Amino acid sequence: MGRLNRFIRRLIALRREQPGEDLMTALVRAEEAGDRLSEDELVSMVFLLLFAGHETTVNLIASGVQALLAHPEQLALLREKPELIDTAIEELLRFINPVGTVAPRFVREDMEIAGVRVPRGTTLTLLLASANLDEAAFPNADRLDITRDPNRHVSFGLGAHFCLGAPLARLEARVALPALLRRFPGLRLWVPASKLHLRSNLGLRGLHDLPLAV
Repeated sequence: MGRLNRFIRRLIALRREQPGEDLMTALVRAEEAGDRLSEDELVSMVFLLLFAGHETTVNLIASGVQALLAHPEQLALLREKPELIDTAIEELLRFINPVGTVAPRFVREDMEIAGVRVPRGTTLTLLLASANLDEAAFPNADRLDITRDPNRHVSFGLGAHFCLGAPLARLEARVALPALLRRFPGLRLWVPASKLHLRSNLGLRGLHDLPLAV
């Protein structure tokens, strides 16, 4: 991690001296009301882009494959009707929840949520995974249904905090999942499902590994 930190700082310095047509140059040049990002802020931003933009999509694809294999009727339906890929991706996002929770929120004024008084200054942790499995919002929420429409999941957040990388994540899954299913018609788990384990990270939810046979 230290090596990556040093590399990013060298890249920041390089792009300040030699601008290019890339994201780092855009971040270095970003300005609001005459204020630019400090070096530490730039490093934090790049780390966020690297990890939020990579690990979450990896988890979506791997856990998405695992979920489809665990629901063979849904996998068969997607093979039969590949045009369902878009609704399938939205349902996988809801069902597997690649991001379980997000950064804490701080209550700015006294309020009441679902009958519970929440005083000003309280720290709240929002569980996206819980919201996506809420029976009040999703009929048969514990069932994978690749035809579910509408599907108002909150896997990418909501409002001002909606994930900027959502279109890229959807695009990558839209490319990867159909390619896997076309290339490997006999795709199956190499180990019993009981041997698969999620990493112990409530924020970024993903499998330790996904051994497959083709």
